[in-house]
Amino acid sequence: MNYRNPIIPGFYSDPSLCRVGDDFYLVTSSFEFFPGVPLFHSRDLVNWEQLGHVLDRQSQLPIGECGTSGGVFAPTIREHNGRFYMITTSVGGSRQRPLDNFLVWTDDINGPWSEPIHIDHMGIDPSLFWDTDGRAYYTGTHTDSEGRSCIGQFEIDLSTGAKLSETKIIWYGTGGRCPEGPHMYYIDGKYYLMIAEGGTEYGHMVTLAKGDSVWGPFVSCPHNPILSHRDVVDGFGQEGGPGSFQALGHGDLTCDGSGQWWMVFHGIRPTQGQLHHIGRETMLAPVGWNGEGWPVVNGGKPITAAMPLPGRPGEGFAEQRSFDLFADFTKGGPLSPRWVYLRNPYEENYRFDGGLALTAGEKSLDDLGSPTFTGLRQQHLFMAATTRMDCTPSEKQQAGLTVFHTNEQHYDLAVTRREGRRCAVLRRRVSDMAVESAPVFLGEDGPVFLEVESDKLEYRFFAEGAGGRTLVGVGRTQLLSTECTRGTFTGCFVGLFCQGEGSARFEEFQYRQLPR
Repeated sequence: MNYRNPIIPGFYSDPSLCRVGDDFYLVTSSFEFFPGVPLFHSRDLVNWEQLGHVLDRQSQLPIGECGTSGGVFAPTIREHNGRFYMITTSVGGSRQRPLDNFLVWTDDINGPWSEPIHIDHMGIDPSLFWDTDGRAYYTGTHTDSEGRSCIGQFEIDLSTGAKLSETKIIWYGTGGRCPEGPHMYYIDGKYYLMIAEGGTEYGHMVTLAKGDSVWGPFVSCPHNPILSHRDVVDGFGQEGGPGSFQALGHGDLTCDGSGQWWMVFHGIRPTQGQLHHIGRETMLAPVGWNGEGWPVVNGGKPITAAMPLPGRPGEGFAEQRSFDLFADFTKGGPLSPRWVYLRNPYEENYRFDGGLALTAGEKSLDDLGSPTFTGLRQQHLFMAATTRMDCTPSEKQQAGLTVFHTNEQHYDLAVTRREGRRCAVLRRRVSDMAVESAPVFLGEDGPVFLEVESDKLEYRFFAEGAGGRTLVGVGRTQLLSTECTRGTFTGCFVGLFCQGEGSARFEEFQYRQLPR
C-alpha cells in the first residue's frame, strides 16, 4: 500500500510536527501572509486537516511593514507536560522588532494561543528541547566571532523568554552553506542534532550528528546528508519520478505508535528546467535505524510521489484527503482556515453582505502593504478556480480573480470598465512591466463568472457574462516562478481582490484539482 507525496501540497514549507498519543500536529511557515503559522492535525501522518492558525490575532503577529518573504520563518511545534509551544522568527514585521524570535503557548491545541513571549537572540529557525531533567533549551542559528554561520544553543526560561545560560556553539554542520533549521532529540540514550544545510535551493539537504550530552560534542553521521536530492537527476521535471522532487530539506522527526519513525520535510516540483512556482511543499518519508544508531531515510532511496507504507503490504494507494474546496459566500462566514490575507488586513474592507463584499483600500496588488485581497494556496499544477461575482465597476476599479506570487509577479483577471462598458481584462504584472489584454465586454446586468485553469506551463483565464464564456488571456507559469521573483520563499496563491475604488460582491468560489 502506498501514499502520495506531497502530503500537504502547495506552499507549506519548513514543516515541524509533534505527537501526542495517537494525534500528530504540524505547523509550517507563513511569511508575509496572515493569519500566521498554519496548524494541521492527523492520525496517520498521511491525511492532514487544517485546524486553523497559531497566530490568528494581529497583536500576536504585527507584520504590516514586512517585505516580500518577510514575516514568519520556520516555526517549531512541541508539547511538554500537556502544554503546546510554538516558537518561530518574524523578520521585518516592524521597525521596533526587525528580527523577532518569540514563542507562544496553549493548553488546548484549538487555542487560543498566548501573546508572544519575546526572546533576545539574533538568529532564525528556533527550536525547543527538554532534557531528561526537565530543563528547556533554545536551539537556533547563530554567528560566531568570525562571522561564520553555525548552530547555537542556550538554556531558556519558557515563562519569560530569558536566557539562563550563555549561547554556546554546538555544531557548524558538515560544511554546507546556511546551517539552519535545527532540531534536538533524545533517542535511546543519545542526543541527536538534525539541521538543514546547503540553502533552500537545489543544494538543500538534511544532516545529522549525535553526542552524549545536550551540549555535545556532536559527531557527524558518516552517511550525511541523510536526505537530499542534490544529485538525483533521473526523471528530473517528470511527474512522479525521483527527479521530480528537488530541494529536499528542513526535516523534523517523529515516531508513531507502532515504533515506526518518520520524517517530514519540504521540497519543490520543478516544471520547466529549474523553475518552480507553487512553492516548497510538505512531504513524508519513513525512517529506519542502522546498527550504529544512525537514521536511514526511506532505506537510502530517493523520495518519489508514490511511497510505500511500512507494514501495509498490497497494491494501490491509501485514501488521502482531497484539497478541493467550495465556498458559498451567500451563507455568510467565517471563511475556511485556508483563506489568508497579505500582511495585517484592514478588516473593515471585508464583510459578508449577501456574499463576500470586498472594498478597495489604499493599496493595490502592485504595492507592498495590505491590499484588499484574500486567497488560498495553489496546491496542484493542474487545477481550476472559479468565482461568481457581482460588480458595477468604474473606470478606476478592478475586482476579480488573481494568481498572485508577489506584488511584482501576479496575473489579475479583473472586471472593470473600458470605453464606458463593463468588461473583463487580464493584467499581467511581471517585474517592472505590466500588460493589459484587450477587453472582453460582459454586458451591464447580472453576475459574472471568472475562471482560471492551469497546467505546468500556463494559466488560462476565462470570463462569462451575457455573451457566454470567453478566453480573456493566457499567462506563463514560468514568469510567476520563484526563480523569476528573485528567490522568494513562498508560492502562488489563487485569490479574490478589489482595488482602485468601490466594492465588489463575491457569491461563490471553487477550487479543484484537474486530471493530468
